[in-house]
Amino acid sequence: MSNRVLYSFKRGNTWIEIVKGDITEEEVDAIVNAANSYLKHGGGVAGAIVRKGGKIIQEESDRIGFVPVGSAAVTGAGKLKARYVVHAVGPRWGEGDEEEKLRSAVLSALKAAEEKGARSVSLPAISTGIFGFPKDKGAEVILRAIVDYIDQGTALERIRVCNIDDQTCEIFLEKVKELV
Repeated sequence: MSNRVLYSFKRGNTWIEIVKGDITEEEVDAIVNAANSYLKHGGGVAGAIVRKGGKIIQEESDRIGFVPVGSAAVTGAGKLKARYVVHAVGPRWGEGDEEEKLRSAVLSALKAAEEKGARSVSLPAISTGIFGFPKDKGAEVILRAIVDYIDQGTALERIRVCNIDDQTCEIFLEKVKELV
């Protein structure tokens, strides 16, 4: 399955794209991993990234250690097409202040990618899988954070929101159209 752009628009000098597909197949400078604070990449997007990119990603993550919720850390991307994996730690639903923590995770991930010289980034629906963040609310927070990041001025040329399942893609399509 090749990744497919479902919707795109330009904000400032940056393209925002909603993509259906496998984030491990993204041809961008950096992909974002929906990580836990201990950077143990067992399931979900994180597990898929390590399975495809190789154990070097987990080994580099182990050297980093702990990353607080709302923050991000960067490793190499192993055998993936991307150069970097940005491990963004989103909140678990129910832990409190989830919207602000998710916003912070997205902003931290974009900043970390840009600091590595990335010009293109692809991120998943952080926290909306096994962490239980409601998908519709998560999509709103993620998209608003992306727009706010761009509006502050960025060298990022392309920010892609890539999800593998139809339901999540549909929610992002609905929410992105409210922004434009």
